[in-house]
Amino acid sequence: MNINFSNKPVIACVHLLPTPGTHLYDGDIDKIYMTAISDAKIFLKYKVDALIIENFRDRPFYPAEVPVETTAMIAGVAREIVNIADIPVGIAVLRNDAAAALAIATAVKANFIRINVHVGAVLAEQGIVYGNSHHTLRLRANLKSNVAIFSDVAVKHSNPFVYKNISQEVRDASDHSEAIIVSGEKTGIETDPQNLLDAKKATRKPVLIGSGVTPDNIHNVFEAADGFIVGSYFKKEGIGKALVEETRVKVFMEKIHSLRNSLVTTG
Repeated sequence: MNINFSNKPVIACVHLLPTPGTHLYDGDIDKIYMTAISDAKIFLKYKVDALIIENFRDRPFYPAEVPVETTAMIAGVAREIVNIADIPVGIAVLRNDAAAALAIATAVKANFIRINVHVGAVLAEQGIVYGNSHHTLRLRANLKSNVAIFSDVAVKHSNPFVYKNISQEVRDASDHSEAIIVSGEKTGIETDPQNLLDAKKATRKPVLIGSGVTPDNIHNVFEAADGFIVGSYFKKEGIGKALVEETRVKVFMEKIHSLRNSLVTTG
């Protein structure tokens, strides 16, 4: 099952509650499952195009490899969601454990992974975060996996070490990815439309908006973008750490369907 980028898909984030081993975990594993499945069902009800499961509330994140208990928890939830979803499902293991994400996605039959730093290196809250495309691509080949790789460029919450501009990073990342993601400076911050245009010029791969889209601003990037990853807007008051609010999902998807219809009409 592949994502149809011609439809400008909306990929909704299923943000897990703090997972076992993190300092905010409250000991209730069942609640992690129930909240994630509830969120997924809301997204499915309003016909988002794909889901991506993330350990979003595990901050502060490990810069690379996460503990085995984190991998196990994400895998358990992911399998439950894959079983109920009739749309593509992705995995992101934050901050940058591409190997765990790929292993989970392959094992649970998910469709894609998101990697924050796939090429180059950045300075972030976690210190220096390195790209490991050399390892990730070899692992995918060894696993005989067909999981797609979506890689961020100029990733949020970081400053680049290697690339002088976004176009350079896009060209390198495109050689090792099936899709490119551009975002704002931080979670929930609107993506610079110029970064989107520069990325589009530098690759033939799909380019997705990774942060900051709302019903009020999506018209600024709708025509140029190939898809949208939405997390914060779907939460109560648009706050990333809050819980999903069904009304906000409904409003956003109504706006998306309106824009799609307008594009078809004018096209």
